[in-house]
Amino acid sequence: MAPAVVQMRTPAETALIERFEAEKGVLPGAAAERAAAFERFKARGLPSKRVEAYHYTDLRTLMRQAPGTAGAALPLPEAPAGVTVHSLAEALAGGFRPGTAMGQAEDVVVDLNTALMREGMVIRVAAGTVLADPLVLDVVQNAASRHDRVIVEIGAGAEVTLVERHSGPDGTAYQSNHVVELILGAGAKVEHVRVNAAGNEALVLSTLAASLAEEAELMSLNFSVGGAVARHQSFITYAGENAKLDLRGATMIRGRQHCDNTLVVDHAVPHGTSRELFRTVADDEAHGIFQGKIIVRPHAQKTDGQMASNALLLGDEAAMSNKPELEIFADDVVCAHGATCGALEESQLFYLMARGLPRPEAEALLVEAFLGEVLEAVSDDTLRDELAGRISTWLAARQAA
Repeated sequence: MAPAVVQMRTPAETALIERFEAEKGVLPGAAAERAAAFERFKARGLPSKRVEAYHYTDLRTLMRQAPGTAGAALPLPEAPAGVTVHSLAEALAGGFRPGTAMGQAEDVVVDLNTALMREGMVIRVAAGTVLADPLVLDVVQNAASRHDRVIVEIGAGAEVTLVERHSGPDGTAYQSNHVVELILGAGAKVEHVRVNAAGNEALVLSTLAASLAEEAELMSLNFSVGGAVARHQSFITYAGENAKLDLRGATMIRGRQHCDNTLVVDHAVPHGTSRELFRTVADDEAHGIFQGKIIVRPHAQKTDGQMASNALLLGDEAAMSNKPELEIFADDVVCAHGATCGALEESQLFYLMARGLPRPEAEALLVEAFLGEVLEAVSDDTLRDELAGRISTWLAARQAA
């Protein structure tokens, strides 16, 4: 008789399993979905580098402990005309079910969020509603761990900007696992900006899942400066023809920060257009990661997908891992990917310094230009200026150090 195989649990996995067993009776709604997600997590555990999608971000090693659940609620934004907002608990108690925007994608971090989600909200934007001002979610975390879920349903022809700002104090090793689902109706237009300004010891896991109906348009930008370890993943599914996606990332890391941008764009129907542009600036011993995959299903003819990742390494020990992929099962498509990684051009620095700029100012100017192209897709002037200001603040802190 062959010996039984016993799966070894890390302290974090054990704590998470014990937490679900202790809390499942009081977690709001979606009991069946929670139980199924928990069983998948329990079977797989935290992903290690042996899992291809987590090869560069080994959570089994990086997440050794799982602090207790944070008690603070996620504040609900004010609802303008044409928008309704319900707490996650209220929506789940009323029969609402999460996960619609994930499409065919599966992910153990999302499963963990589904099992333990407690705080969050469901936002519905009525068909034809055009919001002049952004919907803003300010998430401030001080300690422990959070598993938030925000679901936004955007009706046909509606237009909305959604801004997430995530922040927390330095010196505290808190953890967050935040999932946003965007469900775009026919012809809906959405701009989504996520700002990661977490504390310097935080572990930040964030997921964007989006489903695009016919002729829907989504621009999503992940702007990341915070966290000791950060992973932002995007799962985008084309549910209708002639939809458009503009997916962007701007990352600034230094010290020994680790930041992972991973995405899967699933062209499941014909005539879809996608653009992915990610820029990373890494200093000191920081490590940036880009993993991007475009999938074109067999019947998704006339797909147009272009993906690019560019990195600037400001320190001799800084590193960047690029892994762009195309999985194409249709023949009438236009798809391409590219990745670059290198230091600032000495010729450009010399040109600026020859005109009187000190080297630190010359470097800052080039970095601002490098990242500024990513911000061009943000239509709100105030928001774009805020992001540009955060770049300047990061550069000033780098010079001061």
